[in-house]
Amino acid sequence: MNRPNAPWLKYFGNIPATLDYPQGSMYEAIREAWEKNFHGNANMPAYKFQGKATSHKQFFNKVDDIAKAFMALGIGKGDKVTICMPNAPQGVDAFYALNRISAVPAMIHPLSAAGEIKFYVENSNSKAILVLDMFYEKVLEALKDVNYPVKVIVARIQDELPFPLNTLYPLTVKKKPAPLPKDNENVISWHDFLAGAKKTKKLPVSFPGKDDTAVILFSGGTTGISKGIELTNMNMNALGYQVANAAGFPVKGLSMFSVMPLFHGFGLGVGIHTAMICAATCILIPQFTIKTYAKDVLKYKPNVIVGVPTLFEALLRTEGFNGADLSFLRGVFCGGDSLSVELKKKVDAFLKEHNATIQIREGYGTTECVTASCLTPYDFFREGSIGIPFPDTYYQIVDPKNDTEVPYGTEGEICICGPTVMKGYLDNAEETAATLRTHSDGNVWLHTGDLGTMDEDGFIYYKQRLKRLIIVSGFNVYPSQVENTIDAHPDVLLSCAIGIPDPYKMHKVKAFVVLRPGVEPSDKIKEEILEHCRKNISKHAMPREIEFRTELPKTLVGKVAYRQLEEEEEAKAKAKQEAKEAEKEQNKTEE
Repeated sequence: MNRPNAPWLKYFGNIPATLDYPQGSMYEAIREAWEKNFHGNANMPAYKFQGKATSHKQFFNKVDDIAKAFMALGIGKGDKVTICMPNAPQGVDAFYALNRISAVPAMIHPLSAAGEIKFYVENSNSKAILVLDMFYEKVLEALKDVNYPVKVIVARIQDELPFPLNTLYPLTVKKKPAPLPKDNENVISWHDFLAGAKKTKKLPVSFPGKDDTAVILFSGGTTGISKGIELTNMNMNALGYQVANAAGFPVKGLSMFSVMPLFHGFGLGVGIHTAMICAATCILIPQFTIKTYAKDVLKYKPNVIVGVPTLFEALLRTEGFNGADLSFLRGVFCGGDSLSVELKKKVDAFLKEHNATIQIREGYGTTECVTASCLTPYDFFREGSIGIPFPDTYYQIVDPKNDTEVPYGTEGEICICGPTVMKGYLDNAEETAATLRTHSDGNVWLHTGDLGTMDEDGFIYYKQRLKRLIIVSGFNVYPSQVENTIDAHPDVLLSCAIGIPDPYKMHKVKAFVVLRPGVEPSDKIKEEILEHCRKNISKHAMPREIEFRTELPKTLVGKVAYRQLEEEEEAKAKAKQEAKEAEKEQNKTEE
């Protein structure tokens, strides 16, 4: 357990064991940071988007106007609003505007399927949803089955682009968004939405409290069914302070490469809020592609890059960094999935070759505590470790059978206690009780569902997941959700989804499907299953392979033996790699 005199604190240098956190709202914390660090300097940019800078002063003015516009729509204290946006200014502005009026944003993936959007809106009881024009038709389709009216606010990317990009952008879009319907009073353009701010003269004089819900993020619970995770203002602010101190961010004028998405705890908590709470500049990247990655990094010269292993694997593959000087980098941080020892070595070598004086540092966490809760120390790496707990964050490795703490070096479930641990699952007391448990020490501990160990110096080692989970490009995919969707097809008897290795995404989803008696496998049925999945699960959860079988292996108690299927795929991948290496050797011999 992490204590003020814990031996591992020496690896973090001068970082204190405990911190003083803001006692109010997210909005108050970031405003205070700007005023304290830059004394209200009007020119310091809060974020940059496609080359257009928005100063902190402009940003707070926009936030206040949007807050008034939400009030004009009838949004008030405790009301929920779904934000279905990429990393674009309207999404960031709306996130803090809702906090300004004590309302609660629920963040979701803009590529969510219609069925998922319906679930998210109903689960959070959202009164409105903010979405880009290119996705709004899908939102309308999702809302057809919602039995209460939901306001749909439609934003456009070009409205935030600098000239002449704002005029050229529509010409680059292959599929033009449909015009907004004139006969639907619940669909509002961003322009008309902002015009409503004029109807509201004053903003509330009070702000949400530290223990009030600040944001809802969605993740699977212990059952694999998606849950709304309630995170408080304290959760978010504490995360920002912890990351800033452990990572060494409190340096004026830093810039953050904000490429991880808003709906992701890592992207929102570190890529946006940590940067804002340090009065740093967010460089908003709405969509990550290998082609533009190097170009954007070299153009904007961010001091800090955060991402999942996929992003750093892409860094090594692109030719855009050939001969580039990356000495402007002050920190490179990886989370969302395990960073292999080999990938770390390759990234560290790449950074050194390009004049960067830092190494990639790995963090570990879960959305139930916003995101990261520990980090590998600066310039120190203990192989296989995911790092040391943040200030004020306690780790315990327990026996999953009885929640008792196990000795150093013994494998058990990773549990976390600290100021970033969630308030609970939205309207789900049973799931909350299964995840947040009071141990014999009297403290409430977050059970992560991950197995790991702790050494005598307090370094944490992640081993494997206690529950089934597939991580695709850093995003959690719950096999049960994929299986439930596939099983809903009328011709399917049974299915099993597993993760298989992928050279780019680290893993991808493969589904094994048993059809009903009398139904023969065909490309037509495979496409029908895939189309059904597209309507009900998000893009990263889509099966990339479907294999039809007459039966699936079973355990002794009759459950599908998914681990056997995983082992079969691992054996195939190994045989394929060995054959590839043998072919290389053969070619060398022949030469």
